[in-house]
Order: sequence, then C-alpha cells, then structure tokens
Amino acid sequence: MSLVNASRRRFIKSSAIAGGGLIIGFSLNGCSSGPPPLQPMAGAFEPNAFLQITPENMIRFYCPRDEMGQGVTTGLTTLIAEELDVVPGTIDIALAGPHSDYNNPNMGVQATGGSNSLKAHYLQLRQVGANVRAVLLEAAAADLDVPVARLRTEDAHIVADGTRHPYGKFVVTAAALQPPTEAPMKADADFRYIGKDFPRLDCVAKATGTAQFGIDVDIPNLHRAVVKRPPVAGGTVTSFDAAPILAMPGVTDVVEIGSGVAVVAERFWQAKKGATALQVEWDLPELAAASTASIKADYKQSLDETEGQSDQEEGDLTGALARAQNVLEEDYWAPYLAHAPMEPMNAVVRIENGEAEVWTGSQGVGGVQGLVARTAGLDKEKVRACNTYLGGGFGRRATLTHVVETTQIALAANKPIQLLWTREDDIRNGIYRPASLMRIKAGVDEQGLISAWHAKRVGGDQTPYTLSNMLPGLLPTAVSEGVIDWMVDLSRTAFDSWVIDPTSIEGLFEDYDWPNRAVNHVTVDHGLPLTFWRSVGHSYTAFAKESMVDELALTSGIDAVELRLRNTQNNPRLHNVIQVAGERMKQMQPGPGRSFGFAAHGSFGTDVAEIAEVSVENGKISVHKVVCVVDCGKAVNPDVVRAQMEGGVMFGLTAALHGNLELENGAIKESNFHDYPILRMNEAPEVEVIIVDSGTAPTGVGEPGLPPIAPAVANAVFAASGQRLRSLPLKLV
Repeated sequence: MSLVNASRRRFIKSSAIAGGGLIIGFSLNGCSSGPPPLQPMAGAFEPNAFLQITPENMIRFYCPRDEMGQGVTTGLTTLIAEELDVVPGTIDIALAGPHSDYNNPNMGVQATGGSNSLKAHYLQLRQVGANVRAVLLEAAAADLDVPVARLRTEDAHIVADGTRHPYGKFVVTAAALQPPTEAPMKADADFRYIGKDFPRLDCVAKATGTAQFGIDVDIPNLHRAVVKRPPVAGGTVTSFDAAPILAMPGVTDVVEIGSGVAVVAERFWQAKKGATALQVEWDLPELAAASTASIKADYKQSLDETEGQSDQEEGDLTGALARAQNVLEEDYWAPYLAHAPMEPMNAVVRIENGEAEVWTGSQGVGGVQGLVARTAGLDKEKVRACNTYLGGGFGRRATLTHVVETTQIALAANKPIQLLWTREDDIRNGIYRPASLMRIKAGVDEQGLISAWHAKRVGGDQTPYTLSNMLPGLLPTAVSEGVIDWMVDLSRTAFDSWVIDPTSIEGLFEDYDWPNRAVNHVTVDHGLPLTFWRSVGHSYTAFAKESMVDELALTSGIDAVELRLRNTQNNPRLHNVIQVAGERMKQMQPGPGRSFGFAAHGSFGTDVAEIAEVSVENGKISVHKVVCVVDCGKAVNPDVVRAQMEGGVMFGLTAALHGNLELENGAIKESNFHDYPILRMNEAPEVEVIIVDSGTAPTGVGEPGLPPIAPAVANAVFAASGQRLRSLPLKLV
C-alpha cells in the first residue's frame, strides 16, 4: 500500500487538471526562448513582454490570457493600469502570441481556463506596472534634473513642479536603465481602478463589429472547407466517391483527412452543399452499439457491483452511518452535454514557402502553434499563430482538433484554408461533458451535523482525452507520436486502475465538515470524446451534493440554511456566503404560487450561495428570480463579477432545464438549437448579485456561478410541487 500511495502522490503532483487548462510537471521547452512577439512600434520602450510605450505616449499591453467573453482583458489591463497610473481605457490591448513569457503561472503552459486568470496574475501584473512606473520616474528625474522625490505620476504623465510631461518623453532614457524587480506597489486604500465599476474595455469594439473573431479572418485566395465526419465518434473512412462532388459549382478539392473527408470550395455554402451530398462509407467503432439507455444501464450496474477506486477516506464511515439518527441514500444523474458556443469552431491556415500562419480564437495559442508545426512538419519558429477574440469558450476551445483538421486540409489542397464547423458539426461531432451517475449515502446525527458522507461516481474521465488533444501541441515537435500515445495510455491505465481523475469527483467532498467520509469512483468509458465544460466536474457534482444536503435537512427537520451553517464551521468563506444569502432569503417574499430553493458550493477558489424563486404550473418549471451571493476575494471590477455570475446562472439554467444529449446507435441525435435549446429571453430570470469582500486576493468568477443553480432550482421545485427531481435536465413527472 505504501508503494501505491507514493505512486499516487507522484502522479497527482506531476499531472493535474484545472478547468480548460493543464498543469504538467515536466519542461515544455518547445516554447520559443527568443524575444517575445511584440508588434513593432517606432521608438517604443519595451521593458518586458507585457508593455510597450512609444514616444507619442501610446501604451500597449500584451494580454497573456485569452478573451472569450469573461472580461479578462478588462481585468488584467486594470492591474497594469492601477500601478502604472494610467486610465485603463487609454491602453491599447493586444492579444499575446505564443511565448513562454506568457505562460499561465498557475498552469505552466500558455492556456486560459479554470477561472484563474486574475488569481494567477494579480500580483505579477501589478508588479509589472509598478516596476515600469518606477523606471519612468527614474528616467524623468535624470532628464529633468529633478530628484525623484519631487516627482509624481498622474494619468500617464510625470508631474514635476506642477508641469505635466507624458511618459513617452522619457522612453529613450528609460530604455537605457534597468527596471527594478520589486518596486513598491499601492496599498489597497490608494486604488483608483481596482475595485471600481467601469465599462468593459472591449465593449465598444464588440458593439460596433470591429472586434475580430476567428470567423472574421479573411486573407487573399482563401478557400473554405467543410468536413464530413463519421456519424459515430471514432469512425474511419472506408471509401468515398469524389467525382460528383468535384463537378459541383465552386468545389476545388475533396480530400481525406484524419477525421473524415473535407470538401474545399471557393465559398462556404458551396463547400457545405458538397459535404452534404458526399457519400462516404464508414467503419464504425464499438460505440455504435451504445445508446443512452444502455450507457445508463452500464453505469447502474457498475454503481451496484463495482467498488472502484477510493479516495478522501477519513474517520470511521461505517460506524458513523450506524450511529446516525437519519440516513439517506440516493442516486443522481447528469447527461452528456455539448458546449455550443455561439461562434462555431473555425480556423484559418496558410502554408507557403516552408512557413505557416494560423488564425483562430483558442484557449491556448501556444498549443495552436505547436499543432500546426507538428501536423505540417515544421519547426515551431516557422509557425506564426495569431489569436483572436473567442465567441465563447467554456472549455471547448481548449480542444484544438479543428486546427489539426485545417492544417491537414491546407497541406492536401495546397491552398489557404478556412475551416468552419456548422452548428450540426458542433453538436453531433464535438467533444462533450461526461455523463455521470452518482450515489450519495449520508447520515445526520442528533445535533444536526452530517456525521457520515459516502459519495460514488460512475462515468468517463476527462483527463486522458485532454492529454491526447493538448500534448501534441504543447510538447516539442521532436517528441514522437508514439511517446505521446504512451503517455496518454499511461493516464488511461492509471485512472482505470489506481488513481481517480481529480476532475471526476471534484465538488463531491470539499465544502462541508465531514469527519467521516469517503469517495469512490468507477471509470466506465464508452468512447464518446470528453473534455472540460464550464465548471468541469463541479457542473454535475454540485447537483448531487446540494440536492442530498437539502434532503438531509428535510429528513432531519432542520431548516436547509441552518443545516448548512452548522456544517461549515471549518469553511468560513462558504459559511459566510450561506449566512448572507440566508438573511437575504428571509427578507424576500415569494410571489403567488412560487417557492424558494437554496444551494451553496465552492469551486475554483470562489464560494457562491444561490436562491432560486420557482413556480410549477401545468408541468412547467419557471424560474423567476435568482439571488447569487459570491465571495471571490477582491473584486477587481465588480461589474464584470456581476456579469459573470449572471452568465453562469443563465448557462447553468440552460443545462438544468434543457441540456441533454441522447445517443442512438452511438450517434448524437440532437443537431441544432431546435432540439438542443438554450435559455430564451422569456425564460431568463431576474438575477440579483451580492458581492461579499472577504479581504482575500482575487479568485475566479467565470465558472463558480454555475454549479449551485441546478440544485437550487431542483430544491425549489420540491418545495413547490413535492416532487424530488434527481435527474438532469429537470422534468416533472
């Protein structure tokens, strides 16, 4: 056992997953070690990889994280602006290209996800701003022959004896100086921008249509491609007839690639019509025999008959269950889900004269560069990767198979290619949130303390799929495909046999004071490709955990908020948001025929409690209002925090009320928003966001608003109707 435990610790230390990003415990030295890819600016002072200041006083910030609607460009620019003493809206923002200087400090690679951008860069970028401000003051002191003590800064100017001088006036002298590494940063009480509301810095560009998304990219001689993929994931091409398709107007090429057959044309609609008409024979995998019903049955059998891997074992679980005053055991189901970002997957690749260029919106531009280089047989330094705005990410744009497809098509057709997935491609041929069947057995003692907690989850693991998609782009091109396959197979073996994928069980055991607990996991994988989905494992584990906590409160005759308060004495931040939300709920008066439901959950370092006001009429569930209490530490821009909580609630409500993918003969039945609907305007509730400042450093807000909403609504449905719904999406019987 000691050897197993030691191996387990080493594995978890060397390979762990955060939503939308990957931490790898070995060197990723395929990243460029040369100068960072700063765009030329005449006479610019470039003190580091993040900033340029021109003699004309233009300040450009190279944002190291990717903007997918979460407001990261606004948040990170604010950190720089605060310490540099510049109005945030006057800074020119560029999305950084691939370079190791832009690696995420909490991930070790250049990736955006896991709601960690503000947390990872809060001190780093503030220090960058403070250091550059300090060197500008030193340069001004030399040029003006004035002691630094008589100088101050104000809105990108040095003020000397009442006279304002733009920063740009001193860039030549500053460039000859060595900036400090630890210049003093502002005290919180002196903040002008951090903690204050102001409009997002990208809102004008997005409102006027000048913001460039991947789908907007156009270059000379660009041809469009659509890929015909197998109806069942993992299928391969047996044969196809290209002749009739090549005779169609505008079609120039029909080429087989790794994922199917691509039709290339002068226009997108021509390529789409050709792909629709193309007849392909497929060799289908074992998944073709599976359906949603058979997958559920397999999960149920494993839940009943297989112990699986154990983790988080503490105390005497068996004894605590025997001594508990009330014991409950229930099963909870969460289905497969698609990400369905409003901008479908797309990329543009041009390969000419031994070099390549690629444009796409991704959650990891370094991985984009690496995949194009590996696929095209080029050195990474020969690939220029340009990131754009992302029309929604949610973890989907951390998986870059579409970049590989585009590169393969560009090579085969010898043309610049834009590959665009249709909505049907996105839903039927994508990469999905795993389905999960969870069983929780728990006991409450005479004092209303949850004295025993045993959680078990059955389903597929996300990490092996994530590794198979990310490693080819992140590792040096000299690492062979065989070595990568070995690493991926090792992860599959590990999660099947002796360690639990952290993303499979996160959220099942962390929040409450459980002195006697255990978590078990059984990996059952039918071959449908899986990846991170907004809030990752928390998106389904919070539903099971918070539904069970509500059921325990009812069985024990204890108020649902009070039970949570009694069991979070060792989790003060979560305890506080529960208390604040509970007090807010006491002040609320439900409308006629409406009931409240409550849930709380911590994820990505942020604690959230939510109240859902719900009515049930004629078999229809309506959510009228949601109150969201959030502690994300220092709110760098409270308006962005509110927007992300609102967005998380709406995204989570879409899944809670509608989200469901059904498999039939291994194929996804749903195809577009008519049968995979998103929340409509008339279904959207009022959302009230209460931000609690615990005085701690910033944590994430992109994902933590989502996990509590499904259980809050389910608990409200029970209060309104007496029906306890333990399967998602929530449907009355």
